[in-house]
Amino acid sequence: MSINSETLVNHMNHEIAAIQPSDILAFNAEIANIPDIVRLTLGEPDFNTPEHVKQAAIESIEADESHYAPSNGTLALRTAAAEFLAAKYDVHYDPASEVIITAGATGGIYTALTSILNPGDEVLIPTPIFPLYIAIVKLSGATPVFMDTSDNGFVLSPDQLQTTLAAHPKTKAVVLNFLSNPTGVTYRHDDLKALAAVLANQPIFVLSDEIYSELTYGEPHESIANYLPTQTILLNGVSKSHAMTGWRIGIMCAPKAITAQLGKIHQFTVTSTTTNAQAAATEALKNGLDDAQVMKREYQERRDYLYDALNDLGFQSAKPEGAFYLFSKIPAGLPQNSMAFCRELAHEARVALIPGSSFGPGGEGYVRISYAASMADLKTAVTRLRTYVASKKQGA
Repeated sequence: MSINSETLVNHMNHEIAAIQPSDILAFNAEIANIPDIVRLTLGEPDFNTPEHVKQAAIESIEADESHYAPSNGTLALRTAAAEFLAAKYDVHYDPASEVIITAGATGGIYTALTSILNPGDEVLIPTPIFPLYIAIVKLSGATPVFMDTSDNGFVLSPDQLQTTLAAHPKTKAVVLNFLSNPTGVTYRHDDLKALAAVLANQPIFVLSDEIYSELTYGEPHESIANYLPTQTILLNGVSKSHAMTGWRIGIMCAPKAITAQLGKIHQFTVTSTTTNAQAAATEALKNGLDDAQVMKREYQERRDYLYDALNDLGFQSAKPEGAFYLFSKIPAGLPQNSMAFCRELAHEARVALIPGSSFGPGGEGYVRISYAASMADLKTAVTRLRTYVASKKQGA
């Protein structure tokens, strides 16, 4: 008689039990079959990959570039990535020894955290934040320490960072994600300088996920690596800047000594990323420096429309400085539990948003709205929201 599989589950990695499947993907699947629903849920650009980038992939396939690429990525792509980051953000890495091409930024997050963490370590995480970091920290046997930024405009202050560090001497790393998913806020020059002053000369890694850097409205993006180059593991990629989410190409950069260790985990988990996708990303970063500009203008127009329209309905939001999300407080008088609100809204008004509770402490009572959707869909969503809010107020 075969052993029961449920028994074997108890012999698996014990950390898995503490990890729940993604609330975001689960909720998106839950409401997917509601007829005529407007989904403003996923962080997926509604643009297509630029033609010149697609053509580079086609040419790579036709040239039979179907074999393994070097584990850390082709030298052509690592060089293009280093030159892109230098030109755009004035951060400088040696493509031969300080750049790894990962399976999307997600692959970089996994590689970085599992490389640096030991059981018992602590990782400081400003929240609300995309939940992926939390799950990987737990999987590594480390403990996430949350810093709720909801009372400070969703920006981590140096005082809050200093206080949290003092209370958590086992801190191994600090996670930064800016532009932020889910809020769209970012850190500017003075913010970064002040945070860096707290962290400088301490044996603490900074995992800085800057995947939305090309979608900054107003002032150009600035990297924390400008201030903490020896401590920062920098993540970027082409998913958002070039509408290439499905190509799964990320960029991870760090000083040579750190990259040598990161490369081990990357090699034994991914081997290498897809060869023709790397050819496409090389073209994107070499000859598509400003491909994001057209998308960014559209996103900003959508942001302006949605921000004003939602404020009129009582949804208070921190005004996004980039990316394509609004993080909005549910108006008084409506269901305040964010999951209950989103479920009711989906079924009664046929509008799908993501519950703020999915993003950690400080997220409850909010919803994340992705405006990576057509203006027509946004206007339909606002019309339905207006009707829904009015009906609830009448029934109160």
